[in-house]
Amino acid sequence: MTVVHWDDYDAALFDLDGVITPTAEIHMHAWERMFSGFLRDHAPDQPAYTDQDYFDHVDGRPRYEGVAHFLASRGIELPHGEPSDPEDALTVCGLGNRKNAVFTEVLREEGIAAYPGSLRLIEHLERAGVAMAVVSSSKNAADVLATAGLGQRFPVLVDGVVAAERGLPGKPEPDTYAYAAQQLGVPTSRAVVLEDAVSGVRAGAAGDFGLVVGVDRGAGRQVLLDGGADVVVGDLEELL
Repeated sequence: MTVVHWDDYDAALFDLDGVITPTAEIHMHAWERMFSGFLRDHAPDQPAYTDQDYFDHVDGRPRYEGVAHFLASRGIELPHGEPSDPEDALTVCGLGNRKNAVFTEVLREEGIAAYPGSLRLIEHLERAGVAMAVVSSSKNAADVLATAGLGQRFPVLVDGVVAAERGLPGKPEPDTYAYAAQQLGVPTSRAVVLEDAVSGVRAGAAGDFGLVVGVDRGAGRQVLLDGGADVVVGDLEELL
């Protein structure tokens, strides 16, 4: 059991996918469907897309950056395109938009609920008066929170939409987390970052945050520690 003395901190900054909700599973499925179809139709000589590709190249990154990172790992070059590109465009943005459409369909069909342990920690922090924010690279974060019935619990949401509007670089840079702490009125040194992605713990380690908690949902305990996590747990309930 990993004990965090929450009296030492004023804010908890949560990643969403894989930390509060198991949306990582929906994202993984959507990425797999999109990239597998792309490789099958346009690069059949390439090895099949795997879950490890998700953890190595996509997890925690902004969507278009994830597409570009994966394509570069396979030596595939495509134009970057524009965010307005249609889903069938053979561009980085087109592939990212195609993945987003698949994700939205799965979320609507299957719904989503918070991890029980994560919900218990959130309720505990609410009672303790610890300020909370969600910091996600996803542009679907508001929809996920609403679908899970959590939209009212977080006064601050810094997602892919906010990052684009504010010109904030995504994880592994610390800027989105620092901006969330600023919006809560809390010094970064009094804020805890909770992340399941290597890029996310790197973001926490790169900033002046009081504590970086890695949540091992598949990335690997040692990988998260090497990335900069101060402690690693398998479930947020361990932090009570």
